[in-house]
Amino acid sequence: MRWRVLPSPVGPLLLGAQGPHLRRIAFTDEEPTGLAGPDAGSLEEAVLAETAHQLGEYFAGERERFELPLAPRGTDVQRRVWWALADLGYGTTVSYGTLAARVGGSPRSVGAALGANPIVIVLPCHRVVGADGGLVGFGGGVARKETLLALEGSALL
Repeated sequence: MRWRVLPSPVGPLLLGAQGPHLRRIAFTDEEPTGLAGPDAGSLEEAVLAETAHQLGEYFAGERERFELPLAPRGTDVQRRVWWALADLGYGTTVSYGTLAARVGGSPRSVGAALGANPIVIVLPCHRVVGADGGLVGFGGGVARKETLLALEGSALL
């Protein structure tokens, strides 16, 4: 896997690609060291550059849907939840229970899958809220979740 760190309004993002696929976007609070950067002209460099470009558009309010070659690794249950996230509309939210009903799981299994989400923002786990609309259960922290929802103009805020 090849890596790049991207500054963003929600702090540095760690982007990871392998071959022609995006495998990782993670929040990081400190500059990671010892990561293999992409080789110029490589498939990974192209994927990381396009990811950075699309994220830049998203943070500028110019992109509502990502078009990236995603290949998250996880269990069947996790992947069902992650692909359901990709279908959530920009600026909308859904409860854990509603998402669980859509994917045929429990709110607890949805929460576990969200906690393991390897491609944050693009697979928008920040759009999943508590049954009462509360901003709960976000691995990046509630402040980041609130920032992302505010950026999207969520009716929740």
